[in-house]
Amino acid sequence: MPAWLAVALGGAIGSVARFKLSTWVLEQAAGWRFPLGTFTVNILGCLIIGVLAGLAVKEDFFSAETRLFFFTGITGGFTTFSALGLETFYLLRRGEILIAGGYVLSSLVCGLLVLWVGYALMASQVR
Repeated sequence: MPAWLAVALGGAIGSVARFKLSTWVLEQAAGWRFPLGTFTVNILGCLIIGVLAGLAVKEDFFSAETRLFFFTGITGGFTTFSALGLETFYLLRRGEILIAGGYVLSSLVCGLLVLWVGYALMASQVR
């Protein structure tokens, strides 16, 4: 199977799973102001990618194609927060605490900043 197809199939599965889970959580937590659906998906995605990464350290447990399907496809379609978590975990394991902290902080700050810029640019065009 081509790599792009493994990613696409996994991504479709992960995206549908994210939609179904977050919708279900929101229905259960009606009235909450906290974004519990997204929070649940992000935390569960981190657990899933942690389990997969733990399995992947075993020699030849996953083929390259299977890694793409699970890591980039399913967990990437489910939540990219899990990738941020895994990359930060690896930085911390290597003792690169400052880089890990900088990565998390810059991802959050820069992400919010460019979201605000994009929103402001488009919202000003609507009026």
